[in-house]
Amino acid sequence: MPEVEIRKIVTSVEDIFHEGGPRANTPHKRGAIFAVIRNPFAGRYVEDIQPFMEDLKPLGVDLAQRLLAALGGDAKRIEGYGKGSIVGAAGELEHGALWHAPGGYAMREVLGGSKAIVPSTKKVGGVGARLDVPVTHLNASYVRSHFDSIEVGCNDSPRADELLFVLVMTTGARVHSRSGGLEAADIKGEDGLK
Repeated sequence: MPEVEIRKIVTSVEDIFHEGGPRANTPHKRGAIFAVIRNPFAGRYVEDIQPFMEDLKPLGVDLAQRLLAALGGDAKRIEGYGKGSIVGAAGELEHGALWHAPGGYAMREVLGGSKAIVPSTKKVGGVGARLDVPVTHLNASYVRSHFDSIEVGCNDSPRADELLFVLVMTTGARVHSRSGGLEAADIKGEDGLK
């Protein structure tokens, strides 16, 4: 199995006090972390790529732990999450899909066993490509107040032979959420949907 070669890790945290409405007493936090790694499959077709997911598991846990720490370290304060990947131009979309299990299960482990599927997105892109990573509530996907996205990217990444793997977390609903639907306080948490 190929070794994970990390070129860089980037962390970003936003403290959002308002979006034009009343100022929040406690700012809403949104955080993103991503690793830019060498794509061991770049420039060629490889049939069996699944073993690389095992190699990515420690990276997933490390990034989830780092992001949680950047957001204050208290897993009970995290309410939303998502993941994504940008594949450099010499790779294929399927290489980005290798992040689904290592990224998603790492966040679930670090956050203490959330119920909802971790939303995801991926694309092939050139240097400087941006990605809107979807966010949903970590215990119920239909909590409308937590529908969000976090844009990520880096001016020098991903290079053609690289992968950019990202995790995102939030500490609550959008700062001025008022669009109705299932509220976080009403989650039953039986199936990860409602």
